[in-house]
Amino acid sequence: MTNAYEREEIKNKVREAADIVQVIGDVVELKKAGVRYTGLCPFHAEKTPSFSVNPQGQFFHCFGCGESGDVFSFVMKYNRLSFPEALKELARRYQIDLPEPHLSEADRERIREREVLYAVNEKAAGVYEQYLATSAEAASARKYLEERGVPGDVIQSFRIGYTPDTSVAGWSFITSKLQGMKMPLAGIEKAGLAVRKETGGYYDRFRDRILFPIMNVSGQVVAFGGRILGDGQPKYMNSPESPVFDKSRTLFGLYQHKENIRSSRKAIVVEGNFDLVLLSVHGIDNVVAPLGTALTRDHIRSLRGFCDEVVMLFDGDSAGLKAAMRTVPLFLAEQVDAKVAVLPDGHDPDSYVRENGREGIIELVDNASHLAEFVFDVLVKQFGTTLDGKNRIIGELRQLVSSCDDTVQRSLMVGHFSEMLSITTEQFQSSMSGPKTGQRQKEERQGASLQNLPRKQRQLVEFVVFYPELLGELLEAGLEDVVTSPDVIHIVDCLKELAARGPLSADRLLMELAEESGERQYVAELLVQGSPGDEEGEDDWARHMCDELLVWLHEEKKMRSGASLLHKIKEAQLAGDDVLVMKLLARKQEMGKNK
Repeated sequence: MTNAYEREEIKNKVREAADIVQVIGDVVELKKAGVRYTGLCPFHAEKTPSFSVNPQGQFFHCFGCGESGDVFSFVMKYNRLSFPEALKELARRYQIDLPEPHLSEADRERIREREVLYAVNEKAAGVYEQYLATSAEAASARKYLEERGVPGDVIQSFRIGYTPDTSVAGWSFITSKLQGMKMPLAGIEKAGLAVRKETGGYYDRFRDRILFPIMNVSGQVVAFGGRILGDGQPKYMNSPESPVFDKSRTLFGLYQHKENIRSSRKAIVVEGNFDLVLLSVHGIDNVVAPLGTALTRDHIRSLRGFCDEVVMLFDGDSAGLKAAMRTVPLFLAEQVDAKVAVLPDGHDPDSYVRENGREGIIELVDNASHLAEFVFDVLVKQFGTTLDGKNRIIGELRQLVSSCDDTVQRSLMVGHFSEMLSITTEQFQSSMSGPKTGQRQKEERQGASLQNLPRKQRQLVEFVVFYPELLGELLEAGLEDVVTSPDVIHIVDCLKELAARGPLSADRLLMELAEESGERQYVAELLVQGSPGDEEGEDDWARHMCDELLVWLHEEKKMRSGASLLHKIKEAQLAGDDVLVMKLLARKQEMGKNK
C-alpha cells in the first residue's frame, strides 16, 4: 500500500510523461498561437476559440466557461472518469507501470471492472476476427461480405468478425472461448456477450452474426454491433450499455475516421454500420454512425472537436424529416453547422455509391441543404403555403423552436422562419402560442415535463408505456426512488391501479389518463410512433431493454444513496457532532464494501 508521498510521486511521474497537448489534441482541434495552443472548448458551445492549452505549464483554461486544470482534470471531465480511473488510463497510454495505489475498495472495484470489460471485449473481438478469417463454418459470412463488396483490407481495418449459428457451435460459443482464456463469467455477462438464463446458466447474445467491434476514441473495444446472416430477428443488434459503453456518447467509425474528419473539417452521418463501411470501401473516410439511437447532443459535441460541419445523409425512404427536426435544437445549442443530404427514393448509401461512385456521394454531400432550410422545405411540400398550410407549418415548428434552450438562437429561428413564411415575428409567435387558459398551461407543462426528462428517465417512461407487464421488476429495482417527476409518478400510479383491476396494456393506460392532459397526449404520441422494438423481435428486445434499465436503476440508486450520505456527513461536521460523523463514515465504508 502506498503512502501519501509515494502517491504524489506516482501522480507526478504520470503527469510528466503525459503530453497535455497530445491528450487534448486527440479530441479538440488545437492550433498554435505563440507559446500556447487554442481551440474550441469541448465543455461549452462556442464559435470563437476561447480554450487555451499551455504546454509549458501543462494546464488548460477556457476563458469562456472558466473550466481549467491539468491533464488529469481534462481526462476526468471529458471522459467522465474518477481520478484513479484517469490516472490508470494515462498510465496505460504512456506505458507506465503503476503500483497498487491507496484507493478505496469502491475505486478499486470500479477500475477492475472497466479493465475486465476492456479485456473481455478485446479478447472477443480477436476470437470473432479469427473465426471469420479462418473457419470453414464462416464461409457463408465471407461470401456475404464479398457479395456486399467489402474487401479484406476493410475487414481488417474495422476488425470485422463473425459468430457462428447455434447449429454449428452451440449456444455458448464465445462464452466458452472467453472462459477458456480465464475471462470471468461476470465480466462476460456485464459486457453483454453472455445472457443469463432464467433456468440457470448462460447463452451467447450474438449468434450467426457479422460483428463490428465498436471502439472508443482511443481505440479500445467497448461493445459490438451485429448484423444477422439468416432470417432471424432482430436484424441488427448492439451490445447493451455498460460502464465502458454509452450509446448516447459513442459513434461507430469515429476512431477509424477521426483524422480524416479532422483534415476535411466535415463529418458525414449515416444510419448504419454497413452504410459506413461500404462508403469507406469507396474512399469516403469521414463518416460516422450512431448506434441504434437518434443523434444526441453528446454525439454532436464529440464531432465538434474534429470538424466544423456535419452532413446527415438520409436514405430516400427514411423518416428524415422527424430525425432532422429532432436535431435542429441540438446543433444550434452546440453551434455546429449542420446540413442534410437526401438520397433519391429507392437508394441507400451502398446502392447510390455503386451506381454513381465516390464522386456521386461527394456531389450529394457538397450540395446538401442547411438543416433549418431542409426542415422548412419539407414542411412546405407537405402542407403548402395556403393560410391553412402556414398554420400547420407553424404548428410543426412550435416544438422545434420551443425546444431550443438559447433565447438568442430561439429569437433568430423565429425571425428566420417568419421571413420565410412572409409574416411578422409577432404573427409567428402569436400563432404559436395562442390564448392559453390555466388548464392549457398546466397541460403543456405536463407534456413539456415528460419531453424534457433526462434521456434515461424518458427511456424508462416510454418502456413502461409499451411493456407495462414488466413494471413490477422496475418497481422492485427502485423506480420510484430514482424517478421523482410528478408526471412520471402519476403514470406509474395509474399502471399500478390498472394492475389491481386486470391485465396491463398501453391502451388501458391511455384511457385511464385524463382527457386533454399533457400526460395523455404524450402517451398517445408514443403509441402513434409505435414501440421501438416492433421491428427488432419484440420479445427479445423488451427483455434486453428491461435488463439495461434494471442495471441503470441499480447504479443510479447507489449513486443517490452515496450522495445523500455525504450530505449528512457534511451536516454533522458543520454541527460538530463527531459521534454522528463517525457513525456515518462507518456506514459509508460499509456501502463501499457492498458495491
